[in-house]
Amino acid sequence: MSDIFFSDLHIPDPDVHLAIGSDTHGRQTGAMLASMDQVLEDHRPDWVIVYGDTNSTVAGALSAVKMHIRLAHLEAGLRSFNRRMPEEHNRVLTDHAADLCLAPTAVAMSHLAHEGLSATSVLVGDVMTDVLLTIRDAVAGTPLPLPAPVVGAGRYYVATLHRAENTDDPDRLRAIVAEMATLDAPVLLLAHPRLRARAAEHGIDLSQGALVAADPLPYPDLVRATMSSAGVITDSGGLQKEAFLLQVPCTTVRTETEWTETVDLGWNVLAGDVSELGAAVRREPPVPTTERPYGDGDAAVRAVDAISAAGIA
Repeated sequence: MSDIFFSDLHIPDPDVHLAIGSDTHGRQTGAMLASMDQVLEDHRPDWVIVYGDTNSTVAGALSAVKMHIRLAHLEAGLRSFNRRMPEEHNRVLTDHAADLCLAPTAVAMSHLAHEGLSATSVLVGDVMTDVLLTIRDAVAGTPLPLPAPVVGAGRYYVATLHRAENTDDPDRLRAIVAEMATLDAPVLLLAHPRLRARAAEHGIDLSQGALVAADPLPYPDLVRATMSSAGVITDSGGLQKEAFLLQVPCTTVRTETEWTETVDLGWNVLAGDVSELGAAVRREPPVPTTERPYGDGDAAVRAVDAISAAGIA
């Protein structure tokens, strides 16, 4: 699915594509780690920059460290404090390996300080906020064809669901789908391949009641659909934050979130208990806020400045 983002955001094609597909966490990480050595030997960079919390993040970090190349972690310091999530292990390992931790928020900086990493940490803001604000301005006012009966600004919800804890337990998945199906407006369910596969395996209909199942949207269209919606239902990390930035209420089907600011400011509610999902979605709109916990859209520039200031070893 990564190719979609390169085309949607007009990013040049990568010079090197490792072409490593899905597998178990260990096999996938190991394959990437083995391939990265040759890439770094060929290019000999002054710095390696890894982003986020995926298996590729920790593989790139380990490869850089083993080859004595300076490492910067972009989106450092996020914590869910849920060690059942593979992403949590990837974040912690990468932060402690990095020469420079580029944090998106003040809360992330506090986590890094608690772990003894203040000396290598810099608050730069969130680079995905940069992207979101750029796309928001580009698509504002443009029409977006949506499947019937998802019509009318503010008269439908946008939903995504992909995390293993929600999709792999058939009883929990069935309960989540049933709750969304009873909502008071159409729910545009952008069905990730993982969700479709698990639903088919367990005989769960993704188009029942209020649900309107559709393929995932290109990122600009997702932003446009979210902007016009009455609310978001998700277990994604990124979409929680994007809903906040677009001032759209969000309900997160998880027991915790890395983006705690969205909850603290009232724009996000955690519904780890599936029975609370419907009431959470129907809650009163949050109080508008002018807070900008994720920066002003200049995080990329600040990150480059921080790496430049750190110099070359």
